[in-house]
Amino acid sequence: MKIIIIEDESLVAEDLANSLKNCNAEIEITAFLGSVKEAIAYFKNNPQPDLIFSDIQLGDGLSFEIIKAVPLHVPVIFCTAFNEYALDAFKANGIEYILKPFSGNELEAALGKFQNMQKLMSGQLAQQYQKAMETISNLQQPVSETIMVKYRDRLLPFTLDKIALFYVEAETTVMHAHNGKSYILTESLEDLEKRTNKFFFRMNRQQLVNRNAIIDVTDYFPRKLKVNLSFSFHKDVFVSREKRSKVLAWLAS
Repeated sequence: MKIIIIEDESLVAEDLANSLKNCNAEIEITAFLGSVKEAIAYFKNNPQPDLIFSDIQLGDGLSFEIIKAVPLHVPVIFCTAFNEYALDAFKANGIEYILKPFSGNELEAALGKFQNMQKLMSGQLAQQYQKAMETISNLQQPVSETIMVKYRDRLLPFTLDKIALFYVEAETTVMHAHNGKSYILTESLEDLEKRTNKFFFRMNRQQLVNRNAIIDVTDYFPRKLKVNLSFSFHKDVFVSREKRSKVLAWLAS
């Protein structure tokens, strides 16, 4: 069985690949694709696999956009961190999913439905993806993005509400969680800024802060802001006068 994984987090993709091979030793991962753009280019020039496992929200858009550009003739099983409301929509539209962080049992169950999904024709898939894409676009609640952190020999999932801030120190990106622990990340602050939703703000070049980690802000000479956090942090968080109005508008929204 040939499978392609579409996932913009390399650690998550590798973990998924290993878990799938543990479920079925005959599985062959033919490609890892990290973006909508990369996936479109790949499918235009390469044969399609038997099955696709895909994240929904990629760095450059929703994975549903891929089939709008390149008709797929194979089933897609989504690996998603979307809330239950969205998952209900997927079930109504006949699209299989597994919720991050996934378990071996969930993967086995998803693979067990592969034969039935294989009967779907590309036109039916396109209609289902379009309905799902419209549902996601109309959601009132924010996407529950999950950040996977490699810690020793484990992969730890953190939803955004569990993260206080990201910061750069000595050219290293660090995530500080609300549990008081910090973890080193391989992603840049720029990449994390794209992945986080409106509840995070890039205060300066070094710090990306979650709204739920802020007590208040105070004026700081000359015309700067000081962001006061709800926990002890070894560095002060300052906002330049150029960003002052944007931060105040963000906090008021």
